Amino acid sequence: MCRNIRPLNNFEPPATDAEVAAAALQFVRKVSGFTKPSTANAAVFDQAVVDVTAVVKRLLDSLITTAPPKNRQVEAAKAKARSLQRFGPRSSGPSV
Repeated sequence: MCRNIRPLNNFEPPATDAEVAAAALQFVRKVSGFTKPSTANAAVFDQAVVDVTAVVKRLLDSLITTAPPKNRQVEAAKAKARSLQRFGPRSSGPSV
């Protein structure tokens, strides 16, 4: 799975249309192998993004859960802490 695609279900506030479209774009890029399609494939690529976006919106609207919604800021802080533990603090670059 592409690391840039994040879970979108059960968050408060709910995922925005822009977040859903960004996830769809990442998915289509991964499946097609194109970061930016050629002119010949652009229309098909763009239509695939539109189609995947619609399906993901329908999925998110249909899912039912009894779990309480997650807070975006809390989840982002947890992810940052995991990253810090895994990779350590970022350096500002090589010192000369």
